[in-house]
Amino acid sequence: MALTVYQYKKCSTCVKALKYLDAKGVDYTAIDITEQAPTQEELNTMQGHYDGNLKHLFNTSGVVYRELKISDQLKAGMSNEKAIELLAGNGKLVKRPFLLTDSAGLVGFKEDEWDKVFG
Repeated sequence: MALTVYQYKKCSTCVKALKYLDAKGVDYTAIDITEQAPTQEELNTMQGHYDGNLKHLFNTSGVVYRELKISDQLKAGMSNEKAIELLAGNGKLVKRPFLLTDSAGLVGFKEDEWDKVFG
């Protein structure tokens, strides 16, 4: 199964995720999320995997998230369209690693969740 993983090489969680994929023998292409964010289409697809929960897609511990006060904007009713636009425009806002397969979407790295896809 060939897939794309949006990641950031200085992110320890991303490093763990890539090591996991390597150990499983999964063929993937790694893209630096700070240089190329997921597309709006990919973000919409991922949102569907998380039952429409927008907050799941945001890197809530990131500096940019805090600087832009995204949490306040989400609570104030930021539109889905605006949120997806922000995420697609700045990879630092996207929770990473970000991985889509034909049948699954994963953000962040929790080994038990990844085992359900790659087990």
